[in-house]
Amino acid sequence: MNTPKLAYPSTKKVDTVNTYFGTTVPDPYRWLEDDRADDTKEWVKEENKVTHDYLSQIPYRDALHKRLEQLWNYEKYSAPFKEGKYTYFYKNDGLQSQAVLWRQEGDGTPEIFLDPNKFSTDGTTSLQGINFTKDGSMAAYQLSEGGSDWRKVIVIKTADKSIVGDTLTDIKFSGIAWKGNEGFYYSSYDKPKTGSQLSGMTQFHKLFYHQLGTPQHTDKLIFGGEETQRRYIGAYLTEDERFLVISAANTTTGNELYLQDLSQPGSSIIKVVDNFDNEHSVLDNVGSKLYILTNLYSPNFKIVTVDAADPAPIHWKDLIPTTTNVLSASTGGGKILAEYLKDATSFVQQYNMDGKLERTINLPSVGSASGFGAKKEETETYYTFTNYVYPPTIFKYDIASGTSTVYKKSGVQFDPDLYESKQVFYASKDGTKIPMIITYKKGTVLNGHNPTLLYAYGGFGISLTPAFSTSNIILLEHGGIYAVPNLRGGGEYGEKWHKAGIKMKKQNVFDDFIAAAEYLIKHKYTSKDYLAISGGSNGGLLIGAVMTQRPDLCKVALPAVGVLDMLRYNQFTAGAGWSYDYGTAEDSKEMFDYLCKYSPYHALKPASYPATMVTTADHDDRVVPAHSFKFAARLQEYQQGPAPVIIRIETKAGHGAGQSTEQVISGQVDKWAFMFWNMGITF
Repeated sequence: MNTPKLAYPSTKKVDTVNTYFGTTVPDPYRWLEDDRADDTKEWVKEENKVTHDYLSQIPYRDALHKRLEQLWNYEKYSAPFKEGKYTYFYKNDGLQSQAVLWRQEGDGTPEIFLDPNKFSTDGTTSLQGINFTKDGSMAAYQLSEGGSDWRKVIVIKTADKSIVGDTLTDIKFSGIAWKGNEGFYYSSYDKPKTGSQLSGMTQFHKLFYHQLGTPQHTDKLIFGGEETQRRYIGAYLTEDERFLVISAANTTTGNELYLQDLSQPGSSIIKVVDNFDNEHSVLDNVGSKLYILTNLYSPNFKIVTVDAADPAPIHWKDLIPTTTNVLSASTGGGKILAEYLKDATSFVQQYNMDGKLERTINLPSVGSASGFGAKKEETETYYTFTNYVYPPTIFKYDIASGTSTVYKKSGVQFDPDLYESKQVFYASKDGTKIPMIITYKKGTVLNGHNPTLLYAYGGFGISLTPAFSTSNIILLEHGGIYAVPNLRGGGEYGEKWHKAGIKMKKQNVFDDFIAAAEYLIKHKYTSKDYLAISGGSNGGLLIGAVMTQRPDLCKVALPAVGVLDMLRYNQFTAGAGWSYDYGTAEDSKEMFDYLCKYSPYHALKPASYPATMVTTADHDDRVVPAHSFKFAARLQEYQQGPAPVIIRIETKAGHGAGQSTEQVISGQVDKWAFMFWNMGITF
């Protein structure tokens, strides 16, 4: 396959420079940060035309689309949940733009409760969460338009779905916490007054109480704002609605914890934890006894109890002590369901409220189990189990007996017996052992010629656990290999693992990923000519950093919605909240030097880079598209080799959530088509 070098749009350069600790840093593509400017819009249009023309010449692109549509076209269900007299569940018939929320009373006929496909004509307005009153008679649901993180909230009576009061607007990064049937707590920021609504900084979160039937502008400020200056504030009530729990944070790691006893009229909000050094949440309560999940002095988390009358950490008593495995937990049926991560896979135990182990739950295989939460009076709960070759299956779990039964099997066309998934451990540059799960068709010959996608994240304490992907069937059925390493910076081995990949240790994350690629090449799973690297968001930063440090490592690079300008990421939307992981260029000369060295946009220099498809979306107000715009423009300028550099800009879409099924399928098709075509693979 000989494709002539692409003719890219001519991208103007400006003389903008920033000075950090006496060092001047040119930023010639700064003008692309203004998403409202006509010249930015024109640039997007021209780049999208180049991308469209390039992708449309791939002869099997339509066949891939047809195959993926066929694979996607099966009924998909969520685990059910009970609210009032109804059982609710989400269902997508197959190719519906958005999943529909259904409900059922007892053994009656299910009926549609909310159909997000009717929220907009093009399927890009999505339902982003719904919260019910304790008696199930009312609900508040959140809408996202075009994938934005800004939400609207609509309140309805569940009996007849009639709307109550006005639609609340301009709500961001918020839960809904009902207090009785009178009103609820929610969080938001002041909308940026100047500049772009999409990229303007959002600084101080505010917790409000909305009384039903009153206008939003009269909502009472409960916590936060200019005085308190916290970037993230969340609130929830204990199940008995006695306690309001408030979590406050300035970055994505560590939080303060506050408590208000709503059973005492006029009671004040008291501080439980007054620093951001660790993470804490109230799991449950029995009367005034609080159950708290925390990693204070326990980087892998533990559960403690304390009396709400005097809840300071000095009084905390261990209930379920820390172990070598990372703990998360939920409650249901008056039990604690402790979900552990063991080498990035699930291990679940049931405890009573006194901390006595009752059983280890038998899972169907090695993989990821999620769900388990239920109300106190329930006798059963549901969980979903999956791994890379085990399509998501919903199990009903009997809390008294510990018996799991299949509730809903996946309808996807996939035979797990034809494939295998195995975990290996490899050494990173500094000798640290890193786990990686490799998935492929049984009988695959390890001759170095298998198209391989290496995917990772490596940040914010987020754990990548085994999960089935319908899209990956395309790769696997064409003899390809899917590999996922659990890099430092993630949460797979607790807070120590996370901290080993932040700030001045961020290079560990890139080294772990490069070592994963070298392992796959050394053991003949693939070779440089058949390797693609992929990641999104913080994973997009990973791909950008790796391809600038090692442009020789792979054939194809797929950085998606990436954080690619590490000197200015904290100037946009909620970017400043990522400083715990990244540090900022303003922190110190050392931090600036470190960031500038690996920042993908700044690390680019004239070289022969892999075939690259940068992806972003015009409504991404989390990692603003300017990151991808500037990186793509400079990469096109500096590309010395013949490989294409294109940028695919999804319109009416955001950071990923709420995309229509067609947007998702088209994005996946273009990823596979671009990857296979540049590896010289034909069907």
